[in-house]
Amino acid sequence: MTSRGEDEYDYLFKVVLIGDSGVGKSNLLSRFTKNEFNLESKTTIGVEFATKTIECEDKVIKAQIWDTAGQERYRAITSAYYRGAVAALLVYDITKMNTFTNVEKWLQELKTYADDNIVVMLVGNKTDLANLRAVKVEEAKGFAEKNELAFIETSALDSTNVVEAFEQIIQIYHQMGSEHIRQNDDDDDGDDKITKGKPVEGISSHLRNPVKLTQASTEADKSKEKKKGCC
Repeated sequence: MTSRGEDEYDYLFKVVLIGDSGVGKSNLLSRFTKNEFNLESKTTIGVEFATKTIECEDKVIKAQIWDTAGQERYRAITSAYYRGAVAALLVYDITKMNTFTNVEKWLQELKTYADDNIVVMLVGNKTDLANLRAVKVEEAKGFAEKNELAFIETSALDSTNVVEAFEQIIQIYHQMGSEHIRQNDDDDDGDDKITKGKPVEGISSHLRNPVKLTQASTEADKSKEKKKGCC
């Protein structure tokens, strides 16, 4: 982690957390940004976000991480939620098969509303409940490989792989787009440096040789896919 001040950074990257309600998105956010876990945490209403600063090579990146409810009645906020996001953690609960089955729906929503270049990591949360596992690692890994997603399993409760998940997705995006990053003046007020990636050729080479941080597998090259909606 960086020793520079909280307001000293080179880039601001927006990262979104998506997935069904109850999979642990809010606790992943609080574990990463505040190293806290709340067993009594309630369902997120609307949108919340928190920030954390990390170092990536010679740059300081401030991650602005957004968390929203995974319930249908909050779909109206979709387009604004995804706008400007450079990375997404698509979270399911390893003890509940339906949350994994719904990953396909969330992935389709990403393709509709998010930027073509967004980097996506599939996250199987709650590994502390391995004795209740319903989703096999091999099944989730196969889905991730088929859809060109990164993959990792985490536990917000005992901190397993939480930092690694966030840092890796941010570093992979920075690595693959470092020569193509531009300032998005439309989205800032002149102070924050919000960045958005251009379509990048050769992303696959970065996915085959990801940054060396634990166990994520492959990454997403969606720059050649077209959005089917607008935001």
